[in-house]
Amino acid sequence: MFQQFAASLGQIVLIMKANSLVALEIIAVLWAIQLLNASVNNRLILLGITPRELFGLGGIACSPFIHGNWNHLFFNTIPLFFLLNLMLAYGWHPFVVYTVNIALFGGLLTWFLGRNAIHVGASGVIMGYMGFLLMQAINQRTAYTLILGAIALYYCGSILLSLLPTDAKTSWEGHVFGFIAGLAVGYGWFIHF
Repeated sequence: MFQQFAASLGQIVLIMKANSLVALEIIAVLWAIQLLNASVNNRLILLGITPRELFGLGGIACSPFIHGNWNHLFFNTIPLFFLLNLMLAYGWHPFVVYTVNIALFGGLLTWFLGRNAIHVGASGVIMGYMGFLLMQAINQRTAYTLILGAIALYYCGSILLSLLPTDAKTSWEGHVFGFIAGLAVGYGWFIHF
């Protein structure tokens, strides 16, 4: 049993090293979008999720890429880097499928049930990644998924506190619905493409 965990841990470390550049490239895209957003006086915020408004449906696709300000993006960057690396350990195609499903399901839930505000930021997807990794660890119980879940909890476990409403400006609904979407996708309820 110990040898299986050691082999899986070694494999995960190698995969994470190989995927670090991809994670940084994805994050660089978010920073470039924030630079564009800042240059147009934060007008890209209007592309976020506006619950129960028809024009707000487009925000399901756009909102993970748009942040309210530099501070918002900075505090999403660190957990996103770690969780992107862990999610990329499943392979590129599964990563894309899981990410799209988490963003779609979490965004739809936010659109249906969120409070009347504009919801933006990668936090919903980040929480979705956390939910996915934890559900995979519980559901699959392989050395590989247990290690990925443990790493997620060790490095990013404190983000679970963001599931509670603490600040009127924070879309805790996006966090909760992203987490629920991640749990659902991790359990196996997702669209294959």
